[in-house]
Amino acid sequence: MEGLMEEKTTKAPLSFDLAQEFFRGHNIERWNDTIRPFPFYEIDKHGHKLMIAYILAKYEEKKGNTVDWELIIKNSIFELLRRIIISDIKSPIYAKFKENKEIFRKLNAYVFNQVQDKIGNIKFKNEFKNFLEDETKHNTLTYRIIDAAHIYSSYWEYKIIENFNPFKHQNEQIRWEITKSIVEYSDLEGINKLLGNHSILNFIDICGQLRFQKRWAQTPRVPVTSVLGHVTLVAVFTYILSSELNFCKKRIYNNFFGALFHDLPETVTRDIISPVKRSSYELDNLISEIEEELAQREILPYLEDEWQEEIKYFTQNEFANKYIEKSKIKTTKDNIDNKYNKDEFSPHDGLLIRFADHYSAYLEAYNSIVLGISTDDLKESIKNIKQRYKNVKICNMDISPLFKTKK
Repeated sequence: MEGLMEEKTTKAPLSFDLAQEFFRGHNIERWNDTIRPFPFYEIDKHGHKLMIAYILAKYEEKKGNTVDWELIIKNSIFELLRRIIISDIKSPIYAKFKENKEIFRKLNAYVFNQVQDKIGNIKFKNEFKNFLEDETKHNTLTYRIIDAAHIYSSYWEYKIIENFNPFKHQNEQIRWEITKSIVEYSDLEGINKLLGNHSILNFIDICGQLRFQKRWAQTPRVPVTSVLGHVTLVAVFTYILSSELNFCKKRIYNNFFGALFHDLPETVTRDIISPVKRSSYELDNLISEIEEELAQREILPYLEDEWQEEIKYFTQNEFANKYIEKSKIKTTKDNIDNKYNKDEFSPHDGLLIRFADHYSAYLEAYNSIVLGISTDDLKESIKNIKQRYKNVKICNMDISPLFKTKK
Protein backbone atom coordinates (compact mmCIF):
# COMPACT_ATOMS: atom_id res chain seq x y z
CA MET A 1 0.00 0.00 0.00
CA GLU A 2 1.39 3.36 -1.04
CA GLY A 3 2.54 5.55 1.77
CA LEU A 4 2.91 2.83 4.37
CA MET A 5 6.19 1.15 3.43
CA GLU A 6 9.55 1.98 4.96
CA GLU A 7 12.91 0.22 4.81
CA LYS A 8 13.55 -0.40 8.49
CA THR A 9 11.09 -2.38 10.55
CA THR A 10 10.26 -2.61 14.23
CA LYS A 11 7.93 -5.01 16.00
CA ALA A 12 4.39 -3.74 16.52
CA PRO A 13 3.76 -3.11 20.26
CA LEU A 14 0.32 -4.75 20.06
CA SER A 15 -0.23 -8.50 20.19
CA PHE A 16 -3.17 -10.54 18.92
CA ASP A 17 -3.80 -11.87 22.45
CA LEU A 18 -3.92 -8.38 23.98
CA ALA A 19 -6.20 -7.18 21.18
CA GLN A 20 -8.52 -10.09 21.93
CA GLU A 21 -8.53 -9.16 25.62
CA PHE A 22 -9.75 -5.67 24.81
CA PHE A 23 -12.26 -7.11 22.35
CA ARG A 24 -13.88 -8.97 25.26
CA GLY A 25 -15.26 -5.60 26.32
CA HIS A 26 -17.92 -6.13 23.64
CA ASN A 27 -19.22 -9.13 25.61
CA ILE A 28 -19.36 -7.68 29.12
CA GLU A 29 -22.82 -6.40 29.99
CA ARG A 30 -23.52 -3.64 32.50
CA TRP A 31 -26.59 -3.14 34.71
CA ASN A 32 -27.46 -6.79 34.11
CA ASP A 33 -29.58 -6.99 37.26
CA THR A 34 -32.00 -4.37 35.93
CA ILE A 35 -34.61 -4.21 33.19
CA ARG A 36 -32.95 -2.69 30.15
CA PRO A 37 -34.31 -1.65 26.75
CA PHE A 38 -31.10 -3.01 25.19
CA PRO A 39 -27.79 -4.36 26.54
CA PHE A 40 -25.22 -1.91 27.90
CA TYR A 41 -21.65 -3.04 27.25
CA GLU A 42 -18.46 -2.17 29.12
CA ILE A 43 -16.50 -1.00 26.09
CA ASP A 44 -19.33 1.36 25.07
CA LYS A 45 -19.36 2.93 28.53
CA HIS A 46 -15.62 3.57 28.44
CA GLY A 47 -15.81 5.10 24.98
CA HIS A 48 -18.56 7.47 26.12
CA LYS A 49 -16.55 8.23 29.26
CA LEU A 50 -13.58 9.30 27.12
CA MET A 51 -15.76 11.55 24.97
CA ILE A 52 -17.16 13.17 28.12
CA ALA A 53 -13.63 13.53 29.53
CA TYR A 54 -12.63 15.30 26.31
CA ILE A 55 -15.39 17.89 26.81
CA LEU A 56 -14.67 18.36 30.54
CA ALA A 57 -10.97 18.83 29.82
CA LYS A 58 -11.68 21.31 27.03
CA TYR A 59 -13.70 23.47 29.41
CA GLU A 60 -10.90 23.43 31.95
CA GLU A 61 -8.38 24.46 29.30
CA LYS A 62 -10.75 27.25 28.29
CA LYS A 63 -10.50 28.51 31.88
CA GLY A 64 -6.71 28.56 31.57
CA ASN A 65 -6.04 25.33 33.46
CA THR A 66 -3.49 22.72 32.38
CA VAL A 67 -4.73 19.21 31.58
CA ASP A 68 -2.55 16.09 31.20
CA TRP A 69 -4.16 14.59 28.08
CA GLU A 70 -1.95 11.51 27.91
CA LEU A 71 -2.85 10.69 31.51
CA ILE A 72 -6.54 10.79 30.54
CA ILE A 73 -5.84 8.42 27.66
CA LYS A 74 -3.63 5.96 29.54
CA ASN A 75 -5.69 5.90 32.72
CA SER A 76 -8.88 5.23 30.75
CA ILE A 77 -7.30 2.43 28.71
CA PHE A 78 -5.84 0.78 31.82
CA GLU A 79 -9.13 1.06 33.68
CA LEU A 80 -10.98 -0.52 30.75
CA LEU A 81 -8.53 -3.44 30.78
CA ARG A 82 -8.92 -3.87 34.54
CA ARG A 83 -12.73 -3.81 34.29
CA ILE A 84 -12.64 -6.42 31.53
CA ILE A 85 -10.60 -8.79 33.72
CA ILE A 86 -12.83 -8.38 36.79
CA SER A 87 -16.09 -8.18 34.87
CA ASP A 88 -17.95 -10.46 37.30
CA ILE A 89 -17.60 -7.99 40.18
CA LYS A 90 -20.49 -5.53 40.51
CA SER A 91 -19.62 -1.85 40.99
CA PRO A 92 -20.82 -1.61 44.64
CA ILE A 93 -18.74 -4.67 45.57
CA TYR A 94 -15.78 -3.27 43.65
CA ALA A 95 -16.08 -0.02 45.61
CA LYS A 96 -15.95 -2.01 48.88
CA PHE A 97 -12.82 -3.82 47.68
CA LYS A 98 -11.16 -0.46 46.98
CA GLU A 99 -11.72 0.56 50.60
CA ASN A 100 -9.65 -2.42 51.81
CA LYS A 101 -6.07 -1.80 50.65
CA GLU A 102 -4.88 -5.37 51.14
CA ILE A 103 -7.81 -6.92 49.29
CA PHE A 104 -7.55 -4.37 46.49
CA ARG A 105 -3.82 -5.00 46.18
CA LYS A 106 -4.46 -8.73 45.75
CA LEU A 107 -7.21 -8.05 43.22
CA ASN A 108 -4.89 -5.89 41.13
CA ALA A 109 -2.13 -8.50 41.34
CA TYR A 110 -4.63 -11.02 39.98
CA VAL A 111 -5.53 -8.64 37.13
CA PHE A 112 -1.88 -8.19 36.13
CA ASN A 113 -1.18 -11.93 36.26
CA GLN A 114 -4.08 -12.58 33.91
CA VAL A 115 -2.71 -10.35 31.14
CA GLN A 116 1.04 -9.89 31.61
CA ASP A 117 1.94 -12.64 29.13
CA LYS A 118 -0.34 -11.07 26.54
CA ILE A 119 1.37 -7.68 26.69
CA GLY A 120 4.41 -7.61 24.43
CA ASN A 121 4.90 -3.86 24.74
CA ILE A 122 7.37 -3.41 27.61
CA LYS A 123 6.48 0.25 28.16
CA PHE A 124 2.75 -0.52 28.21
CA LYS A 125 3.28 -3.47 30.57
CA ASN A 126 5.30 -1.42 33.05
CA GLU A 127 2.87 1.48 32.96
CA PHE A 128 -0.10 -0.86 33.47
CA LYS A 129 1.67 -2.50 36.42
CA ASN A 130 2.39 0.92 37.93
CA PHE A 131 -1.24 1.91 37.42
CA LEU A 132 -2.44 -1.17 39.29
CA GLU A 133 0.06 -0.75 42.12
CA ASP A 134 -0.55 2.97 42.62
CA GLU A 135 -2.29 3.37 45.99
CA THR A 136 -2.14 7.17 46.04
CA LYS A 137 -5.44 9.02 46.32
CA HIS A 138 -5.11 11.50 43.49
CA ASN A 139 -7.11 14.70 43.59
CA THR A 140 -5.46 16.69 40.80
CA LEU A 141 -7.53 18.36 38.09
CA THR A 142 -6.84 15.68 35.49
CA TYR A 143 -7.81 12.84 37.83
CA ARG A 144 -10.98 14.72 38.79
CA ILE A 145 -11.85 15.00 35.10
CA ILE A 146 -11.36 11.25 34.65
CA ASP A 147 -13.46 10.40 37.71
CA ALA A 148 -16.22 12.87 36.81
CA ALA A 149 -16.44 11.48 33.27
CA HIS A 150 -16.65 7.95 34.68
CA ILE A 151 -19.53 8.86 36.98
CA TYR A 152 -21.41 10.96 34.43
CA SER A 153 -21.26 8.22 31.79
CA SER A 154 -22.84 5.84 34.33
CA TYR A 155 -25.45 8.50 35.15
CA TRP A 156 -26.24 8.83 31.41
CA GLU A 157 -26.89 5.08 31.23
CA TYR A 158 -29.00 5.12 34.36
CA LYS A 159 -31.29 7.87 33.05
CA ILE A 160 -32.34 5.41 30.32
CA ILE A 161 -32.63 2.40 32.62
CA GLU A 162 -34.66 4.25 35.27
CA ASN A 163 -37.64 4.57 32.93
CA PHE A 164 -37.86 0.79 32.55
CA ASN A 165 -37.64 -0.23 36.21
CA PRO A 166 -40.79 -0.10 38.36
CA PHE A 167 -39.02 -0.64 41.68
CA LYS A 168 -39.24 2.80 43.26
CA HIS A 169 -37.04 2.16 46.30
CA GLN A 170 -34.18 0.93 44.10
CA ASN A 171 -34.50 3.84 41.68
CA GLU A 172 -34.45 6.42 44.44
CA GLN A 173 -31.36 4.92 46.06
CA ILE A 174 -29.38 4.68 42.81
CA ARG A 175 -30.44 8.17 41.68
CA TRP A 176 -29.44 9.64 45.03
CA GLU A 177 -26.03 7.92 45.07
CA ILE A 178 -25.13 8.87 41.49
CA THR A 179 -26.39 12.45 41.80
CA LYS A 180 -24.48 12.91 45.05
CA SER A 181 -21.32 11.64 43.36
CA ILE A 182 -21.71 13.99 40.38
CA VAL A 183 -22.31 17.06 42.55
CA GLU A 184 -18.92 16.47 44.18
CA TYR A 185 -17.38 17.50 40.83
CA SER A 186 -19.41 20.69 40.40
CA ASP A 187 -16.16 22.68 40.54
CA LEU A 188 -15.61 21.47 36.96
CA GLU A 189 -17.14 23.87 34.44
CA GLY A 190 -18.23 21.04 32.15
CA ILE A 191 -20.15 19.23 34.89
CA ASN A 192 -22.00 22.44 35.77
CA LYS A 193 -22.99 22.87 32.14
CA LEU A 194 -24.15 19.27 31.81
CA LEU A 195 -26.24 19.49 34.98
CA GLY A 196 -27.61 22.85 33.81
CA ASN A 197 -28.81 21.41 30.47
CA HIS A 198 -26.37 23.54 28.47
CA SER A 199 -26.29 22.79 24.72
CA ILE A 200 -23.10 20.74 25.25
CA LEU A 201 -25.40 18.09 26.76
CA ASN A 202 -26.79 17.55 23.25
CA PHE A 203 -23.29 16.76 22.00
CA ILE A 204 -22.78 14.26 24.81
CA ASP A 205 -26.13 12.67 23.92
CA ILE A 206 -25.13 12.48 20.25
CA CYS A 207 -21.90 10.70 21.21
CA GLY A 208 -23.91 8.30 23.39
CA GLN A 209 -26.22 7.49 20.48
CA LEU A 210 -23.34 5.70 18.76
CA ARG A 211 -23.96 2.81 21.16
CA PHE A 212 -27.42 2.32 19.61
CA GLN A 213 -26.00 1.79 16.12
CA LYS A 214 -25.04 -1.75 15.23
CA ARG A 215 -22.03 -2.59 13.11
CA TRP A 216 -22.49 -4.94 10.15
CA ALA A 217 -26.24 -4.32 10.46
CA GLN A 218 -27.12 -6.64 7.57
CA THR A 219 -24.84 -9.51 8.63
CA PRO A 220 -25.73 -12.05 11.36
CA ARG A 221 -22.82 -11.92 13.80
CA VAL A 222 -21.80 -12.43 17.43
CA PRO A 223 -21.06 -10.57 19.51
CA VAL A 224 -23.15 -7.69 18.25
CA THR A 225 -20.93 -4.62 18.36
CA SER A 226 -21.86 -0.94 18.31
CA VAL A 227 -20.22 1.95 16.50
CA LEU A 228 -19.27 3.41 19.91
CA GLY A 229 -17.57 0.19 21.00
CA HIS A 230 -15.83 -0.01 17.65
CA VAL A 231 -14.33 3.50 17.78
CA THR A 232 -13.21 2.86 21.36
CA LEU A 233 -11.32 -0.23 20.26
CA VAL A 234 -9.84 1.65 17.29
CA ALA A 235 -8.63 4.40 19.65
CA VAL A 236 -7.09 1.87 22.06
CA PHE A 237 -5.24 0.07 19.27
CA THR A 238 -4.09 3.36 17.76
CA TYR A 239 -2.65 4.50 21.08
CA ILE A 240 -0.86 1.22 21.81
CA LEU A 241 0.63 1.15 18.31
CA SER A 242 1.76 4.78 18.75
CA SER A 243 3.02 4.39 22.30
CA GLU A 244 6.60 3.27 21.65
CA LEU A 245 7.18 5.45 18.60
CA ASN A 246 8.92 8.78 18.87
CA PHE A 247 5.74 10.79 18.42
CA CYS A 248 5.30 14.29 19.82
CA LYS A 249 2.52 14.82 22.38
CA LYS A 250 0.15 16.50 19.94
CA ARG A 251 0.53 13.61 17.50
CA ILE A 252 -0.40 11.06 20.17
CA TYR A 253 -3.34 13.26 21.21
CA ASN A 254 -4.55 13.66 17.60
CA ASN A 255 -4.16 9.97 16.81
CA PHE A 256 -6.13 8.87 19.86
CA PHE A 257 -8.98 11.36 19.74
CA GLY A 258 -8.99 11.28 15.94
CA ALA A 259 -9.62 7.53 16.22
CA LEU A 260 -12.21 7.99 18.96
CA PHE A 261 -14.25 10.55 17.02
CA HIS A 262 -13.65 9.33 13.46
CA ASP A 263 -17.15 7.83 13.10
CA LEU A 264 -18.98 10.67 14.86
CA PRO A 265 -20.77 11.75 11.63
CA GLU A 266 -22.46 8.34 11.57
CA THR A 267 -24.87 9.61 14.22
CA VAL A 268 -26.55 11.54 11.39
CA THR A 269 -25.85 9.25 8.40
CA ARG A 270 -25.96 5.88 10.21
CA ASP A 271 -23.41 3.13 9.55
CA ILE A 272 -23.37 2.79 5.76
CA ILE A 273 -21.76 -0.58 5.06
CA SER A 274 -18.36 -0.59 3.35
CA PRO A 275 -19.43 -2.42 0.15
CA VAL A 276 -21.91 0.39 -0.53
CA LYS A 277 -19.29 3.07 0.11
CA ARG A 278 -16.78 1.29 -2.11
CA SER A 279 -19.24 0.62 -4.95
CA SER A 280 -18.02 3.74 -6.75
CA TYR A 281 -15.59 6.59 -6.20
CA GLU A 282 -18.35 9.12 -6.84
CA LEU A 283 -20.70 7.54 -4.28
CA ASP A 284 -17.98 7.42 -1.61
CA ASN A 285 -17.23 11.10 -2.19
CA LEU A 286 -20.91 12.00 -2.08
CA ILE A 287 -21.34 10.17 1.24
CA SER A 288 -18.38 12.11 2.66
CA GLU A 289 -19.87 15.39 1.47
CA ILE A 290 -23.24 14.56 3.02
CA GLU A 291 -21.56 13.59 6.29
CA GLU A 292 -19.72 16.91 6.40
CA GLU A 293 -22.86 18.88 5.61
CA LEU A 294 -25.01 17.10 8.21
CA ALA A 295 -22.28 17.26 10.86
CA GLN A 296 -21.92 20.98 10.23
CA ARG A 297 -25.65 21.42 10.75
CA GLU A 298 -26.56 18.82 13.37
CA ILE A 299 -23.46 18.17 15.50
CA LEU A 300 -20.96 21.03 15.49
CA PRO A 301 -23.37 23.79 16.64
CA TYR A 302 -23.58 22.15 20.07
CA LEU A 303 -19.82 22.57 20.59
CA GLU A 304 -18.07 25.70 21.73
CA ASP A 305 -16.94 27.62 18.62
CA GLU A 306 -13.23 27.22 19.34
CA TRP A 307 -13.47 23.41 19.42
CA GLN A 308 -15.28 22.93 16.12
CA GLU A 309 -12.22 23.08 13.88
CA GLU A 310 -10.52 20.32 15.87
CA ILE A 311 -13.53 18.00 15.62
CA LYS A 312 -13.62 18.68 11.87
CA TYR A 313 -9.91 17.85 11.72
CA PHE A 314 -10.70 14.50 13.37
CA THR A 315 -13.77 13.63 11.28
CA GLN A 316 -13.07 15.01 7.79
CA ASN A 317 -10.59 13.10 5.61
CA GLU A 318 -10.00 11.14 8.78
CA PHE A 319 -7.85 8.40 7.24
CA ALA A 320 -5.28 10.74 5.69
CA ASN A 321 -1.83 11.46 7.09
CA LYS A 322 -1.96 15.20 7.61
CA TYR A 323 -0.51 18.16 9.44
CA ILE A 324 -1.12 21.89 9.69
CA GLU A 325 1.39 24.35 8.25
CA LYS A 326 0.79 28.10 8.11
CA SER A 327 -2.83 27.55 9.17
CA LYS A 328 -3.48 25.19 6.22
CA ILE A 329 -4.18 21.45 6.44
CA LYS A 330 -1.79 19.47 4.26
CA THR A 331 -1.99 15.75 3.50
CA THR A 332 0.66 13.26 2.46
CA LYS A 333 0.56 9.70 1.13
CA ASP A 334 3.84 9.03 2.93
CA ASN A 335 4.59 8.70 6.61
CA ILE A 336 4.84 12.01 8.44
CA ASP A 337 8.55 12.77 8.55
CA ASN A 338 10.56 14.17 11.44
CA LYS A 339 10.21 17.72 10.18
CA TYR A 340 6.49 17.66 10.96
CA ASN A 341 6.67 15.48 14.09
CA LYS A 342 6.26 18.53 16.29
CA ASP A 343 3.33 19.86 18.28
CA GLU A 344 3.25 23.07 16.21
CA PHE A 345 2.28 21.07 13.09
CA SER A 346 -0.51 19.08 14.81
CA PRO A 347 0.38 15.82 12.97
CA HIS A 348 -2.29 13.13 12.49
CA ASP A 349 -1.57 9.56 11.31
CA GLY A 350 -4.75 8.75 9.42
CA LEU A 351 -3.25 5.65 7.82
CA LEU A 352 -2.48 4.26 11.28
CA ILE A 353 -6.06 4.95 12.37
CA ARG A 354 -7.28 3.28 9.17
CA PHE A 355 -5.29 0.15 10.02
CA ALA A 356 -6.70 0.09 13.57
CA ASP A 357 -10.17 0.52 12.05
CA HIS A 358 -9.64 -2.44 9.72
CA TYR A 359 -8.07 -4.55 12.45
CA SER A 360 -11.06 -3.95 14.70
CA ALA A 361 -13.33 -5.10 11.84
CA TYR A 362 -11.08 -8.13 11.36
CA LEU A 363 -11.54 -9.11 15.02
CA GLU A 364 -15.31 -8.65 14.75
CA ALA A 365 -15.44 -11.07 11.82
CA TYR A 366 -12.90 -13.48 13.31
CA ASN A 367 -14.66 -13.77 16.67
CA SER A 368 -18.05 -14.36 15.10
CA ILE A 369 -16.66 -17.21 13.03
CA VAL A 370 -14.95 -18.71 16.09
CA LEU A 371 -18.24 -18.55 17.99
CA GLY A 372 -20.03 -20.43 15.23
CA ILE A 373 -21.74 -17.76 13.13
CA SER A 374 -20.04 -17.62 9.77
CA THR A 375 -21.24 -15.95 6.58
CA ASP A 376 -19.68 -15.33 3.22
CA ASP A 377 -19.41 -11.62 4.09
CA LEU A 378 -17.44 -12.37 7.25
CA LYS A 379 -15.10 -14.79 5.49
CA GLU A 380 -14.57 -12.37 2.64
CA SER A 381 -13.82 -9.54 5.05
CA ILE A 382 -11.14 -11.55 6.83
CA LYS A 383 -9.60 -12.53 3.53
CA ASN A 384 -9.61 -8.97 2.17
CA ILE A 385 -8.18 -7.37 5.31
CA LYS A 386 -5.36 -9.93 5.59
CA GLN A 387 -4.56 -9.48 1.92
CA ARG A 388 -4.65 -5.67 2.19
CA TYR A 389 -1.99 -5.67 4.93
CA LYS A 390 0.16 -8.51 3.64
CA ASN A 391 3.81 -7.43 3.72
CA VAL A 392 2.74 -3.93 4.75
CA LYS A 393 4.44 -1.86 7.41
CA ILE A 394 2.58 0.83 9.36
CA CYS A 395 4.73 3.68 10.65
CA ASN A 396 7.76 1.43 10.36
CA MET A 397 6.05 -1.42 12.27
CA ASP A 398 5.68 -5.06 11.27
CA ILE A 399 1.99 -5.83 11.82
CA SER A 400 1.95 -9.34 10.36
CA PRO A 401 1.93 -11.11 13.79
CA LEU A 402 -1.46 -9.54 14.51
CA PHE A 403 -3.02 -11.78 11.85
CA LYS A 404 -1.49 -15.07 13.03
CA THR A 405 -4.74 -16.61 14.21
CA LYS A 406 -6.28 -20.05 14.11
CA LYS A 407 -8.85 -19.12 11.51
